[in-house]
Parts: sequence; C-alpha cells; structure tokens
Amino acid sequence: MKTTLFASALLVSGFLVWKYSSVKHLPEKEYKTAAPPPVIASPSAADNTRIQVALLLDTSNSMDGLIDQAKSRLWNIINTLTTLKYKGKTPAIEISLYEYGNDGLSPESAYIRQVTPLTTDLDLISEKLFSLRTNGGSEYCGAVINAAVKSLEWGHDEADMKLIYIAGNEPFTQGPVNYRTATEQALRKSIFINTIYCGSKREGIATNWKDGADKGQGQYFNIDSDRKVDFIETPYDSRIEACNVRINKTYIAYGAHGESKKNNQVIQDKNARDISSANSIERYVSKSKSVYKNDSWDLVDRAKQDPEVLKNISKNELPGELREKSPAELQTLVAAKSRERDSIQKEMAALGKQRQKYIDEAMKNNNTTDDLGAAINQSIIRVATTKGYTAEK
Repeated sequence: MKTTLFASALLVSGFLVWKYSSVKHLPEKEYKTAAPPPVIASPSAADNTRIQVALLLDTSNSMDGLIDQAKSRLWNIINTLTTLKYKGKTPAIEISLYEYGNDGLSPESAYIRQVTPLTTDLDLISEKLFSLRTNGGSEYCGAVINAAVKSLEWGHDEADMKLIYIAGNEPFTQGPVNYRTATEQALRKSIFINTIYCGSKREGIATNWKDGADKGQGQYFNIDSDRKVDFIETPYDSRIEACNVRINKTYIAYGAHGESKKNNQVIQDKNARDISSANSIERYVSKSKSVYKNDSWDLVDRAKQDPEVLKNISKNELPGELREKSPAELQTLVAAKSRERDSIQKEMAALGKQRQKYIDEAMKNNNTTDDLGAAINQSIIRVATTKGYTAEK
C-alpha cells in the first residue's frame, strides 16, 4: 500500500488540488476529482420523489470479482428499485458510479474517479461499469465518501431516498479524510452510508467497515467477492428475449448523439448477455419499466414528455430516412411506435412478474446476502420501508 503523499498545491485540469505529506486524517482539506465528461441524460421530473444511489467500487488489483458481481447484478438492483412506490407514484431513479483505489488514477485525486454523476441514463451506467479495469492501489474510503457527498447533486425533498454503497477490502481508516468526518457530512444531507466488505465478517468489523456503516446509519455486509452469482433460468426467458428484439425496433434516434446512444443500447444488451442469458433477461425486463427512458435521444420517449417537439424538431436532428416526412407523417409514425412499445412493455411486465415469482419460489430457502446485489437489494428494501415507500410484487 502507498503511504506517502506530497505537500503542495498545484493546478490540475483547471482545478486546485492538494497533495499531502502523509496519510494522517485531514478532514479540513479535500481532494478534488477531475471534472467528468458531459453526460446526456434525462433530468428527473421536478415534482418527482427521487431514489439516488451512489456506488463506490474499489478497483484495485484484488477486486476483479467485485466488478464482475456489479456487472452481474446491475439490472437486478435496478429492477428492485423499480418496484418501489411513494404515495402511489414511481420515483425517479438516479445512479452514480465512482471507482477508487486504482493506481491508474491520479494521486492528486486520492486515486478516486467519478465515473458518472447521478443520472437516469441506465445504459450509460452499464456502459461505464463494463469499462472498469482493476489496477493497484491505495484505497481511501473516507476520501471517496467525502467526494461523493460533496460533488453529487443530492435531492432536498424529505422523501428522497439517498444511499451510498461503498465496497472494498482494505481497512476503512486509510487515507487523508477521516471516515467519521465523511459520514457526518453525509448524514447532514440525509445520505445513508452502507458498507460492503469483501472478506470475512470478523475482518470487516476489525478493519472498521462495520463502524463506517454504524456511523453512517446504514448497514454493514460482508460478501465473498470471488463468488460467481447464481442465475436461475425460467420458462419465461425466451418469450422475454423475443419481446426485447421487438421493443428495440420501436426506438427512433434523434439529435447529435442519437445514433451512438441507440447503438449503445444494443451494446449493453450484449454486455448483459455475455455475463449470462439470465442476466440479460434482467436487463430486458427493466425496459418494461417507466424508469427506463431515453428522451435525450429517443423521439418516442421525448414526444411523450413534450408532444410539441414533433412540430419544432429540425430535419437535421432526424435520421436520414425520416427527414423528408412532414410533421403530420412524423407524428403518425411516432404515435404508432409508442403504441407498439406500450403493448410490448405490458407483455414484458406480465412475463417479468411470472418470472420473478418462479425465481422467488426457487430461492425460498436461500436467504444469503453473500454477493453484492443481494446485499444492496436487502438494504434498499429496509430503508424504503422506513421512509414510507411500498414495494410492488
């Protein structure tokens, strides 16, 4: 582990960042992560309750299994989030991703990188998660919590559910920011800190991961990060997969990023399928949910949000085959695609519920939280219940 830092200030990518002379706790100073690239994502509705989840993942050398579990469980976690309602309304879901402890990152940033800000663009989260690589390193838990608390745009509504999940396997006490200070700052914003230690329960307690959760009013878990995620195939999978092929054809790309975003949708389908066929079904089911929306690049979703867009959109923003259509013709086409998608989503949702019932029955006697997704899902439901959310079956 690295234990030395420099004692000076300098300008990096336009930011003043501090280098420290030792790894003593220095809560009065903070590291600044480099500014992330712009994110094209749908904003949360102003009147919507929000569920905000920041995933802070250790990407040092020993954490390949953790990253694999995150890839395997992403869509399962999202599907758990989509079951939640607040006063009958579906909350907006925003997810952020950080990596820390990677020697490929800058020491001036405390080996921390904000991979994405809080965003509703679920395909972006998948894309960035699958791009993570392990290397190194020096794992500073207090510093990465501090960065997430201060840098992300957390909601202010009392009903907003704000959660940080930090996973790793080195002592929670390392680095220049005291984790107790970081968790205090989180609680001031009603953000709950959940810790996931990759190793034995006793070792996680001895290295302060449980105390981090206790101080952050969250939950402590320990997992076997090298354990392969168990997937259950069901009689409904092939029909859901067929629905996915059909629903992908209802998306109409528009704007400067439309085609690349539409291509990315297909790439993320493949990424999920490369994990396992059952994992890809989790992703396909998520497309039946209202939180899977792409109004920043899909004309069907955009028209649902803003019907006037079809009258005002520039021809240059449309794909080549639609540029000669009149506004009326375009409106007819988009309306037809919207009806088709709604029908497919209803079919997928019904199949998804039957599939989940089948899985729940098969897993009835298995209450393990020995993987990342199971740990996160358990704590999501626990916090949701305390804040007055209900979970649909």
